[in-house]
Amino acid sequence: MDKKAKNILFKTYWKSGWINKKDRYTSPDDLAYAKEKGVMFDPRTISHDACLAQIFDLLPKISTQLVGKAFLSSLSTRRLDWRSGLASYFIAKQLTPHPYTKVISGQSLDPHGNATHISHTCGICRDAKYGIIGDECYDNVDLNVLNFERIKWGGVRHGHLIYTLFDLEQLHAADIPEPTTEDIAIFQNMLTVIENSQPEDYPSALEKNLASVIKSTKDERQILIEILACINILKPTSYDRPTKGKHDWTFVTYWRGEDKYNKEALQLYFSNYMPQKTL
Repeated sequence: MDKKAKNILFKTYWKSGWINKKDRYTSPDDLAYAKEKGVMFDPRTISHDACLAQIFDLLPKISTQLVGKAFLSSLSTRRLDWRSGLASYFIAKQLTPHPYTKVISGQSLDPHGNATHISHTCGICRDAKYGIIGDECYDNVDLNVLNFERIKWGGVRHGHLIYTLFDLEQLHAADIPEPTTEDIAIFQNMLTVIENSQPEDYPSALEKNLASVIKSTKDERQILIEILACINILKPTSYDRPTKGKHDWTFVTYWRGEDKYNKEALQLYFSNYMPQKTL
């Protein structure tokens, strides 16, 4: 990835925290440079149905081997954008062809109980695994903030239809190297940490334990865990479990240490790189 283009992208959105929307600015010259390097993009307007059609057009061009390779290659390089596509690929595989089907997703009420605002989503997307968020139309969507989140954390909008499309497009266009021995060793060490989890461990405990085997921030590890849960490597054996207070978990909420890792999912994505005893 071009360092100057990445720096332009990051300076647009982040300075010791999120830059307020009204204060975000990229000069025309910087924007042109970052766009030329494939790091920044023009806003996109696309309908739900066209978005879905483009996802289905992309899927046959992306294999489970590619998404597994990209994930592994991200571990030592900290190319977090490479690992994001693994979750988006899994989510895309849950989708079926369908038109936008409007249902209410939420509403605001005044003190008298009258609706002051009603929001909608696609009911068929919503009813897919994990509850995919599908808008009827995406109007001038800022793809640059999506790419910033991919690069900085590994993606934070998995399950949003427009992000699924964008993420898969970027994965398909990327030149992904073969994982190194270091990448594979890191992943094996991660699996060992998971396998050695205490039965009562919550996801937050796993996040802390992984700090010893992969160079990463807390936020990066949280997304890493979410990706592994999304693709069923961290698969709960029960969903009838309590949760602890407030949390931001989506896919891994009900995983506990006693669940260890799912060898069937591991084999699906990583069989080319893992020793047989791990599988």
